[in-house]
Formats: sequence, C-alpha cells, structure tokens
Amino acid sequence: MSNPVLVEVTRGSALESRHRGAISVVDGDGTVVLELGDTALPVFPRSAVKAIQALPLIESGAADAYGFENAHLSLACSSHSGEDEHIATARQMLKNAGRTENDLECGGHWSTHEQVLIHQARTFAEPPGAVCNNCSGKHSGFICTAVHMGLDPKNYIKPEHPVMQQVKAALEDLTGAAHKEELRGTDGCSIPTYAVPLRNLAHGFARMASGNNLGVERAKAAQRLLQACMQSPFHMAGSNRFCTRLMELGNGRLFAKTGAEGVYCGAIPELGLGIALKCDDGGTRAAEVMMAATIQHLLPSDDPLQPAVSAMANTVLTNRNEIEVGTLSVHLPEGLPRPV
Repeated sequence: MSNPVLVEVTRGSALESRHRGAISVVDGDGTVVLELGDTALPVFPRSAVKAIQALPLIESGAADAYGFENAHLSLACSSHSGEDEHIATARQMLKNAGRTENDLECGGHWSTHEQVLIHQARTFAEPPGAVCNNCSGKHSGFICTAVHMGLDPKNYIKPEHPVMQQVKAALEDLTGAAHKEELRGTDGCSIPTYAVPLRNLAHGFARMASGNNLGVERAKAAQRLLQACMQSPFHMAGSNRFCTRLMELGNGRLFAKTGAEGVYCGAIPELGLGIALKCDDGGTRAAEVMMAATIQHLLPSDDPLQPAVSAMANTVLTNRNEIEVGTLSVHLPEGLPRPV
C-alpha cells in the first residue's frame, strides 16, 4: 500500500506537486503515539542519527578530556554548511586531541548552500578538503574517541573498527533494532549506515530525550548531546538552515536533525516524544514541512510556539524576484491522536 500524500505544492491556485511519506511518533516506553504510512519499512536514516552516533564521544570520556563545550558537541552531531566557524570548530576538536584534518577520512566537498559556496569560491586557494565536509564534526568526534581510548584512528570509517563497533552498538541499544549486515550501506561520508524502521528511530530519539530504560551514564550522555544541539543549533546546521531555525525558535524545547533522502528525526524533550519521518521521493523541503507540521500537531493548541511552527509547516514560495508564486503545505489526516 502506498504511503499517504502528506505535502502539496501549489503554483498560483493550482496543484503542482504531491509528496507521499510516513511519520512515526513514539514515547520513551515504546508506545506509539502517532503513525502515518508504513513505519515498519526499513529506511536509511543517514545523518539524522548523528546524535546517537556521538554517544561514544561522551561515554568514553573523550569529550571531557578534550574540554569540549556545547559548540563542539553540537558540531559532532551536525551536518554543517561548511561556514568558517564550522571549519574552525572541527579543527579545534582535532587539535585538542593532538590530531589534524589530515586524519579525517570523510572526503571533501564544496558547500551545498549557495551563499557559503560563493564565499568558499571567493576565498579558498584550493578545493575544499575533508574539514569542509558537512560531516567533519562527526568524524572529528570519532577520531577524538579513538585517540582518547588509545586506539589507532586510521581506518575508523570501516565497520570493523572499534569506534564504529561502539557506534553500531549505541544505535542498536537506543533504537532496539538489529543493525543487520544485509541492510548495511555506505554513507556519503564513508561510514556504515544501516536501514531500520522509522518506528525504531522514533523510539530511539524518545529514549534520548527521556532517558527511559537507559543506564544512568547513557541517559546523561544522551541528554547532554541533545541539550548541546538545542543550545548551539548553528553548529549543528548553519545560517538560515531549517534545523537551526526550528531549534532557535524552540529555545531548548525542540530538537530536529536532517538526514539525506528526505529523512528527519527529532524530539520534544518535555513531552518525552521522539519523531522519525521520511518523504518517499527524498525531497528535503517536503520533509522539513512534515517535521514542522508534526511538531505543531504534538504541541498543545495554546502553546506560544504554535504560530511560528505553523508558519514553518505552511510556507509561501517565492521566485527570484521575491514574487509569491505558490505554497508548500502539509495536510495531516483529520482526527489524529495527540499526546495525553
């Protein structure tokens, strides 16, 4: 059965495009609060699970040993835009561990964000190196974890490296889903990525937010990472990025993280809820409004965040001359349950 149409794009008053997708909202005990579409189908979360992948950085003691603050921890969970501050923070992380960007194994690329790309093209003497990769903060965290544990960081991207084994174990523990070899792929930054159901991803982020059924130290590490991202959202994304804007708006109340191919994960810590969704066609802008609409639905109707979150879920589209040309909006079915 096809997933439902959740997002519609208009041009003028006429319908131009539709996006199908699936959404899962789960609490810390694993109780499903809301589901739309096929949430049992395994999907690759890609970068959406970086906060879970960063748990060994905290739990190993590396973050404290190297004096990492919110900005560093947020960057370790990031898909950053490659702005100067992102690059400087990644370099600082590596320097604190006695390493350099030459240890990064993620590969380099130009920023995918227009204004940053223009800045890079104007100021870089050479093509961007690995430290400019949107995943360089996460990879810096992997290297720091390895160094602090007395491990050789070389080939840390390989599935058999002890750091990747710890990352896999953390993902399995939080989500409750076996990360099977037959469902393993290679991410854009070259580390392993595993396809798991949206329902499990949502449960994982509910446990990150609530600490339910986690050991004391893992619960502390999970909440420390989420708080770092919410307190320093620029480092987890970048200027005018959806994740940044939503977390700035939430002011410590909302967490959201993009993944490639239309995947988003998030949490509302005060409600103990985790969210995972996927836009079937991989469209990022559709996945963004799906996340905003889901959060809007879950928040109390009189919550002061409602108007601003609603505006992020139902956006006006403009052309290069700033003329309004259409809308991008979410249509959730009537009668969906809300948190008790």
